[in-house]
Amino acid sequence: MNPKASVIIPHYDDKDRLSLCLASLERCCDRAKVEIIVVDNGQPRLDTAFINSHGDIRFHYQPEAGAAQARNAGILLSRGHILIFTDSDCEVAPDFLTKALCVGATRDIAGGRVLLSTTGTGPTNAIQAFEQVFSFNQRRYIEDQDFSVTANLVTNAEVFQTVGPFRAGVSEDYDWCQRATAIGYKLVYQPDLIVSHPCRTSWDQLRSKWVRVTAETYGTHLTNNGAKTRWIARALMMPLSIVAHTPRVIWSPALTTPKERAGALTTLARLRLWRMAEMIRLAARRGAAETR
Repeated sequence: MNPKASVIIPHYDDKDRLSLCLASLERCCDRAKVEIIVVDNGQPRLDTAFINSHGDIRFHYQPEAGAAQARNAGILLSRGHILIFTDSDCEVAPDFLTKALCVGATRDIAGGRVLLSTTGTGPTNAIQAFEQVFSFNQRRYIEDQDFSVTANLVTNAEVFQTVGPFRAGVSEDYDWCQRATAIGYKLVYQPDLIVSHPCRTSWDQLRSKWVRVTAETYGTHLTNNGAKTRWIARALMMPLSIVAHTPRVIWSPALTTPKERAGALTTLARLRLWRMAEMIRLAARRGAAETR
């Protein structure tokens, strides 16, 4: 008998976090009703001992790097009608699979809540404070921007086949959800469908994320026939966004001390100024390449 749903998890060189993710799924009610597919495209590949220690998980190696390609490969292997996406560095709530099966049977596409978790017992640092305010605001993403992150996304095989695969080189979750809603599928926010994701803890980790996101967003911008002048104008607006988003830090219930708020504000300013420079650099580099 085929499973009711397939959980698809891309993995890249983070075996410890993947172990925690898989353990949280194993603790879920209704685990027996779903298959779990891990698509690895890291180097080195997941070792035989690790794979053998998770005998009820389906593992697949996808040589082409990137989460979009990994998810697409997992979907080709899937046998469940409901498709459940999460990330290898996430842990799911005990009722996650029960909620996902329910929403997958009644909704076209749903995005769940992503809680941020801090590691260690020390005080929250500036990067963590910033993450607590600005990362994974799923309600705003879904209700205002018509997309859900693939850290917590549920759909079904029929919808996915109609919309088509994730596309590499762009923000694949944003791009896929935009294509889905453009042809009439309904995306809803499901606050009781919960996963947790660790806060980034260092500037290098945060910058690494935004190097990828900025490049993907630029790819989406060009796909949508956006002019480079509009991209540059958007970059130059970044300093103004520091002022615009300062009230979110000041009034955020996620932060409890003046030190945390000051750290979040400092990181907000640092990141927006860095993003402005990175956006201009990216456009200049692509422009130079196109004129050769």
